[in-house]
Amino acid sequence: MLAIFLVIELLIIFYFLAVVCEEFFIDSLDRISKKLKLSSDVAGATFMAAGSSAPEFFTSLFAVLAITGDRADIGAGTIVGSAIFNILVIIGASAAFKVAKLQWQPVVRDTLFYCFSIILLLSAFWDGKVVLFEALSFVALYGVYILAVVKWKKIFPYKDVNPIEIVEEQSEKNLLAKFSRRLLSIVIPDPRKFPKLYLVTFVMSIVAISVLSYLLVESGVALAEILGIPPVIVALTILAAGTSVPDLLSSIVVAKQGRGDMAVSNAVGSNVFDILFGLGAPWLFILLWKKEAVPVATENLIGSVILLFATVVAVFFLLIVRKWKIGRRAGFFLIFLYLLYLGYNIINVV
Repeated sequence: MLAIFLVIELLIIFYFLAVVCEEFFIDSLDRISKKLKLSSDVAGATFMAAGSSAPEFFTSLFAVLAITGDRADIGAGTIVGSAIFNILVIIGASAAFKVAKLQWQPVVRDTLFYCFSIILLLSAFWDGKVVLFEALSFVALYGVYILAVVKWKKIFPYKDVNPIEIVEEQSEKNLLAKFSRRLLSIVIPDPRKFPKLYLVTFVMSIVAISVLSYLLVESGVALAEILGIPPVIVALTILAAGTSVPDLLSSIVVAKQGRGDMAVSNAVGSNVFDILFGLGAPWLFILLWKKEAVPVATENLIGSVILLFATVVAVFFLLIVRKWKIGRRAGFFLIFLYLLYLGYNIINVV
């Protein structure tokens, strides 16, 4: 009975995370990017990546802060599992709606840095602990990635087809969505009604995501204890999929609009942020604070990291063979691969 209650609680948290990110946080980030006159590339690698990956980042942060016990593995497991979900499900679901024609220049850039990120992650996990030099390497590589984003278009010119757009008019929503938005508007200024308060919206959105992420970690650990399975398995599957809800919903929306290339690019680009900053920054913080190595559950994570690397390479070569196009068949195939991954984790638990 308690397990059912926790599952319902997780679903409610996932839903409100999606609403806060999609309706408040990302909108305020759009306005900040516009105010700073950032190009879509730079905004995507910084503010937009932070917006779509906020649930994963704060889940990782609170998991690392609660370094004692099994909670330490929740953050890493959530980000690794979310990365696999993004590559397979988000790209697959987007392609299932409409064929995406990609520009090879940003895809090559993001895939290259993504592979470096996974290799760095694998080396950090290999001995079962993360030390200061490794955490610094994560954050430093993300800095190099941002620099590459800024300079890449000058080296390999391509057209910016995904400019940042701000929608002032509220689209039609169902009753639950309208109620949720109004409820959250009590504490978070609605950016469409109060556009000048976008900085307040930004700060209050972070507070809301922080609280929801804390509840997410605690609920995930409690569910794992009741079911008698390692918390990292819950993180790799349930929490990973749940925290990726904002990414999935927004990607499907832009795919329906015929901007599948944007959905695919965001799926890869946000993963770079997840691994390098989403894990690197919390690790760096705790290492500087406690001056002790951060332990990780290698027995469950290393296999998923290796699988993640193989998946990224496979998707990249699939795009090359398809001449940078990805259609419905390939999309459904990627979703099928994710189902196999879930089956792999279930078998490990059994």
